[in-house]
Amino acid sequence: MSEAISALNGKTAAGEVTVREAGLRGMIILRGDLSNKKLRAVCTELTGMKPPQQGQANCAGDKGLCWMSPDELLVLVPYAEAAQAVVAIDAALAGTHYLAENVSDARAVIFVEGTFCREVIAKLAPVDLHPDTFQPGDFRRTRLGQVAAAFWMRDADTFEVICFRSVAEYAFALLAASAKAGRVGAFPESG
Repeated sequence: MSEAISALNGKTAAGEVTVREAGLRGMIILRGDLSNKKLRAVCTELTGMKPPQQGQANCAGDKGLCWMSPDELLVLVPYAEAAQAVVAIDAALAGTHYLAENVSDARAVIFVEGTFCREVIAKLAPVDLHPDTFQPGDFRRTRLGQVAAAFWMRDADTFEVICFRSVAEYAFALLAASAKAGRVGAFPESG
């Protein structure tokens, strides 16, 4: 068995806003009835987080739950725990209609950190990121430039971006170029 490596092998672009790969992350797409008590319970058991509301992410460290659609969650766990997490989901939801798939090796995670991280993302995504509209915990599936991506705010100065592994280099380069281009001044410095 070969050793897993992340899509960008720890790549970092440091500056006033730092863009860096998060490394390997366990990611499971879970589709089903999000109001199902068994589904909600197994998600909380695996992550320590309550299932999020629409357009939200509940995350701490390398664990969390992200609302993807009315019948889909992204379950985040440490990379080494992803396969066992799918087994736990399968056991908890046996006899119900659901789909759980480990997509850890098909995705890349990139952090965008710094005082104008909001502007770095806003230059690339068709999303209203004004602080009155988009706050820590808010989550969006959208595009960055020409590629599908999702992101959420960890805190006022940190975004976490997920994209397909196949476009990770492109997404990283876009984010790094946006950061390097500097502040536009559309939003307050922090928040």
